[in-house]
Amino acid sequence: MVDVAAKQATHRIAIARGRIEMLPATLALIESGNAKKGDVLGIARIAGIQGAKRTSDLIPLCHPIALTRVAVVFEVFQASADQPAQVVCTATAETVGPTGVEMEALTAVQVALLTIYDMCKAVDRGMTINGVTLLEKHGGKSGSFVAGA
Repeated sequence: MVDVAAKQATHRIAIARGRIEMLPATLALIESGNAKKGDVLGIARIAGIQGAKRTSDLIPLCHPIALTRVAVVFEVFQASADQPAQVVCTATAETVGPTGVEMEALTAVQVALLTIYDMCKAVDRGMTINGVTLLEKHGGKSGSFVAGA
């Protein structure tokens, strides 16, 4: 791990996003709340938050961070001529500390999307997780990053 002892504790925030694409019938099952394993998006939200909290256990050289906030939000998109049925996950992680929370936000998205896959794989093994990326990060010595800016 890199030494962050000399770095100033600042408010840090990171926002990440990704999506899981699926059959329209799978999305309908998620929206109906009738999946065999239960409330898919509710459980995936909790899993994403837990994933953020456990990032340093999963990524070998990540610092354990005292998170002050983690939010996991889902948007549901029906299939159209130019996109498959999908659930988009956005995760925000925050802390006040000497190192950033990018890995925590990215981990939250991945774990949430993997949970959706796990809960729906019996009806749709062809689901794909795509586009997981860091959208923004703020705070610290390096300042802000906004994707595409």
